[in-house]
Amino acid sequence: MNSESLKIIPLGGLGEFGMNCMAVQWKDDILVIDAGLMFPEDDMLGVDIVVPDITYLIENRQKVRGIVLTHGHEDHIGGLPWILSELKVPVYGTEFTLTYVEGKLEEHKLLDDADLIEMLPGESFDVGPFRISPIRVTHSLVDCVALAIRTPIGNIVHTGDFKIDLSSPDGKPFDLQSFAELGKEGVLLLLQDSTNVDRPGYTPGELSVKPRLDEIFARTERRLFFTCFSSSIHRIKLAMELAHKHGRKVALIGRSMDNSTEIAQDLGYINPPPGLMIHSGQLKDMPPEKVCVLISGTQGEPMSALSRAAVDNHKHARIEAGDTVLFSSRVIPGNEKKIYNVIDHLYRRKAKVIHDDGRSGLIHVSGHGSQEELRLMINLLRPKFFVPVHGDYRHLTQHVEVALGTGIPEKAVLIEDGEVLELTANTADKNGKVHSGRVLIDSGSTTDVVEDLIIRDRKHLSESGLVLAIVTIDKVTGKLQGQPEIVTRGLTVNEQGMTSEARQIIGRTLAESSTEEKADFLLIKEKIRADLKRYIQKNMSRRPMIMPVILEI
Repeated sequence: MNSESLKIIPLGGLGEFGMNCMAVQWKDDILVIDAGLMFPEDDMLGVDIVVPDITYLIENRQKVRGIVLTHGHEDHIGGLPWILSELKVPVYGTEFTLTYVEGKLEEHKLLDDADLIEMLPGESFDVGPFRISPIRVTHSLVDCVALAIRTPIGNIVHTGDFKIDLSSPDGKPFDLQSFAELGKEGVLLLLQDSTNVDRPGYTPGELSVKPRLDEIFARTERRLFFTCFSSSIHRIKLAMELAHKHGRKVALIGRSMDNSTEIAQDLGYINPPPGLMIHSGQLKDMPPEKVCVLISGTQGEPMSALSRAAVDNHKHARIEAGDTVLFSSRVIPGNEKKIYNVIDHLYRRKAKVIHDDGRSGLIHVSGHGSQEELRLMINLLRPKFFVPVHGDYRHLTQHVEVALGTGIPEKAVLIEDGEVLELTANTADKNGKVHSGRVLIDSGSTTDVVEDLIIRDRKHLSESGLVLAIVTIDKVTGKLQGQPEIVTRGLTVNEQGMTSEARQIIGRTLAESSTEEKADFLLIKEKIRADLKRYIQKNMSRRPMIMPVILEI
């Protein structure tokens, strides 16, 4: 490698959605942009999260000067506990982003040793040879920034996740002026968000959902259950404003919804009027037409608050005939079956479900810029070189075509995780690869790490064994047919003695589940697995792989 060149080394996020992490290296100094995770695919049994392989950073730990975060979504900060357990470096982020980070690091007992440094849009700071200027951008979360990085050979700009919203609900619009000034100064390289490159036109602003949501609030006659991403602070704020306008009290249900709203209130992004908020325990005493429930579980997660409420299995949230459930969110690819299972349960309760009703007006808008916004940014910055980031290969490919179609970049380069892009003031070329990949993490720990699924399964089975719970359920009645069969492998004789108790636990789980829950195999398998896991950990201090199998007769 040329020691006088600037190296751009993506370690995650280029070739997949999530796991965003990129190294920028000049000689013996490395700056890391973002430290994200991605959630496991269906075939990653027992895996909780996936983070980028940072072998390259560990091998060069003495060169890493810091990690700069663009915003607080999990795909940009979720890998921090894993990375900070290996690298003791400063972390830079905006106030809201660092508040999310603090909670995550505290959960992993890493907060006391962390060096978290707040950065402000418009105020530059130095990290090694890099001078970093955060620039305000708008997204589906608050307090998000792009990064203008002044390097010894020229300016590079990393957009982070963005859309161009000039009427942001928090009064902090997209900073077009700063980008225009950067364009006049000169930009060597633009690294731009590819998420919505396949969508023509512009992405609507956050306030564009207000008319349709206002109409829904006005027409809803009974309880309104409102679900959105818990990080969508703008949407939560709007729901509270509309609830107040239409004379409804607001209850929060779900841990993630509670946490995000509490942080947003502490930092002044949400200021509900006095008396608007009620405790979820008060819902049963309120007239149905006076209630709005903000509830988590927009992606149909099996044990989320909404999924449990949809089968009458939540302490406070009961969804009854005539209630309205509004999904103010998009379907993340891969979650379709889980979401539609929940919607089926809601329809069985005669609830009115609004998820994409095809009527005029919007109930959700994306947080990512569409094609015209991408072109606008390229025209403002006028970069010499261009690299698409954040997306699958097809998105990166299409983004290269969009960029070159503007006639502005001299060269657009498609790089994937691990590939090294070498930049000089006049050239941009791929040159070799570094070690990269995915690290699968079990139980959200920073220590229970395996390098791939097969090794993880072999290790898990060799150390903890396997418990296979085979349950036969009558398709018509939903009743258990005979005793569950418990098959164990890799457990001692004493541990195998738990079979009788395990059968009783499965019996209790099924007895306490409704017919609908038992018909939803994804849900009932997760309930059985969770109950068995809790029993085995408590009584044996073991963590075998638990695989429920449902047979239908």
